[in-house]
Amino acid sequence: MTSLVDLLQSSIVQTVALGAAILGLVSGVLGCFAVLRRQSLMGDTLSHAALPGVCLGFIIAGTRDLGAILAGAFIVGALAALTVMLIIRRTRLKTDAALGVVLSVYFAVGIMLLTWLQGRPGTGQAGLSSFLFGQAAAILREDLWLMGGITLVALALVMALWKEFKLVSFDPDYARAQGFPVVALEAALTVMVAIAIVVGLQLVGVILMVAMLIAPAAAARQWARSLGGMVVLAAVFGMISGVSGALISASARGLATGPLVVLIASVIVLISILLAPRRGLVRRWRDARRQRRELAARRVLMSVHGLAQAHGNRDYKAEAGMLDTLHGASTRHALDELAREGLLREVTHAPETSPHWQLTEAGHARAQGNLGMPYEAGQTINADARTPQETAETKP
Repeated sequence: MTSLVDLLQSSIVQTVALGAAILGLVSGVLGCFAVLRRQSLMGDTLSHAALPGVCLGFIIAGTRDLGAILAGAFIVGALAALTVMLIIRRTRLKTDAALGVVLSVYFAVGIMLLTWLQGRPGTGQAGLSSFLFGQAAAILREDLWLMGGITLVALALVMALWKEFKLVSFDPDYARAQGFPVVALEAALTVMVAIAIVVGLQLVGVILMVAMLIAPAAAARQWARSLGGMVVLAAVFGMISGVSGALISASARGLATGPLVVLIASVIVLISILLAPRRGLVRRWRDARRQRRELAARRVLMSVHGLAQAHGNRDYKAEAGMLDTLHGASTRHALDELAREGLLREVTHAPETSPHWQLTEAGHARAQGNLGMPYEAGQTINADARTPQETAETKP
């Protein structure tokens, strides 16, 4: 393993890490709109559809020129996005069917062109197959200028059309009613997803690019409460994934950068799903457990209150075993919780008898508040001691 200082002194590692950071930034920002518009599979379709564009760019340029290859990937990717929209609007096929058709056709064409090119003399060593899974070590300093320029254009468009993109992502029907060109805005968002895919082709490849596009946004969605916060967090998560993957790959032999970047992004998603403070599974499990305890305690409180009403005695002492029988389970935890809150007090007639429980004044007030009525003798409870109900009987 190489130390971090030694890694950062290598120009190759610096180039790859900076390229990964650029990719994480643009994919995180643009991926948010794909996630919010429920078009995550669109990224998968466009990434696979970019492969024939890579081959066409190589054919036109006659060499492995990154600018020509990325331009071809962007044009074909945008054409694939427009094809999906055309199929959805002009046929009876649903979105998932349209995505499947376009992905299969474009990717098949790309594989066919790639196989044909690799069989031609002089092109077998061009390294076009690296665009399938990515080859971070092939990134050059001049490539960073191209990636950075594409990223700046994409971010500038997001900032310029922030209000429109936000409205279309959350409520396209309202945007249409307000006179916004919804179709054009949706097409622009889809084409910008193709831009993010183009940036990441050389680093993670067409196969894994969809994960880089969706994972940071999905993780940020668990933490953020606004679109702005989600976009910023997604960009941060994407950059962390990219730089961490590049450094880990450089520090150990035999570990490809693209898959490592995707795995780190996936770990961030898993942590976010589990530990996010508002939407995390751990928080939801704790909240559900607390609500179950509170509900059990409330039922026991209403049972003791109902028994006191049924006996016409505010100081009635309910026996613990009877409460267990009424609820069909042990009520000890609920009784202890109510006692800690000062709503019940434990009283015992004799050492050999089971504990009895009595409502405090605070307990009476809480029970009456739950019922929404003042205390009156002559009320009873139903069979399972959960819902006190008035009867026509009066106190003798």
